[in-house]
Amino acid sequence: MTAIAHPLVTVARRLAADVLAPQAGRVDQEGVPASSIKAIKQSGLLGVSAPKEYGGAGAPASVAREVAEVLAGACCSTWFVQTQHHTPVKLLTESQFPVRERLLGPLSTGALMSGIAYAHLRSFPHVPVRVGYERGGWRFDGTVPWYTGWGLNDVMLLAGLSDTDEVVFAFADAREQSGLRASPPMRLAALTAARTVSLELKGLRLPEEAVVLRTPREKFALVDLPRAANTSPAVFGVAYAALALLAAHPDATATARSLRTRLDAVRRNAYALTDHRRPQEHIADRLALKTRAYDLMRSATTAAIVAGGGRSLDLNSPAQRLAREGLFLLVQGQTSDVRGAHLGSLSSP
Repeated sequence: MTAIAHPLVTVARRLAADVLAPQAGRVDQEGVPASSIKAIKQSGLLGVSAPKEYGGAGAPASVAREVAEVLAGACCSTWFVQTQHHTPVKLLTESQFPVRERLLGPLSTGALMSGIAYAHLRSFPHVPVRVGYERGGWRFDGTVPWYTGWGLNDVMLLAGLSDTDEVVFAFADAREQSGLRASPPMRLAALTAARTVSLELKGLRLPEEAVVLRTPREKFALVDLPRAANTSPAVFGVAYAALALLAAHPDATATARSLRTRLDAVRRNAYALTDHRRPQEHIADRLALKTRAYDLMRSATTAAIVAGGGRSLDLNSPAQRLAREGLFLLVQGQTSDVRGAHLGSLSSP
């Protein structure tokens, strides 16, 4: 892992060391506290990729990735809540709709934090959320299966599919309101702390000025394909955190060193493809590196558990927490292509 010299990477490391890592075990059991979100908002990290003219840092993608690695390795639940925010910022940055001027500044500075409710678009031809134009605005109906950060986010980026096969993205307040109800928080094997719920939409009406993007579904799927095929920085963050635990055991230093060398190589190659000037190319190679990163993360977290022995089964053990977080990352943002590539790699001799 290479360290990038950038002020926000320094901020992320300090926040991880002083706030996130010391309470990660308690957060895992009790939930991400509002105080952690407040610290994230005040740190400037929510604007890492946002335009400078709107109060963001305008940092390159390499900085954003390293910040993500640091946060995920310190407390994956907190990372997962705040990572939702960066897609809405990106869409607003690229948008020509009026909502850009209303929300891009507050989201870039951390005055507001956004969640996302659009992963269900990847389940096509199943359509969990329908949207239709009605009386000068848009009506959303259906069920959002997963929404993370409920009670912590200020706004959400919501998407639905129209009868004309158009994807509509719009912003809504992240709270219960007419036409929007949240389920109780889900109990999950990992990242229960991230406050994930499902959302029931029954005639949720959003005004035209809430829309940030309208695009044909096929075009959205084409743009989304390489995004889903690239390796998440969180995978490397959790893997490196597990290797740090492993290296602390005198009889495991050789194992930690070997795994780190392999992880460094996969990370370097995966990020090179992420930065490739033609994002639609080398999909098979991206997926192969993604599954290899999964394998190494799983090996790193397993090794940390083995080195810790029986103590690793204690719920307060960081080794088993990282292992459970790793399980979560295996399916986070999963598409049918990612699932097929991963299962194929696991069936290979």
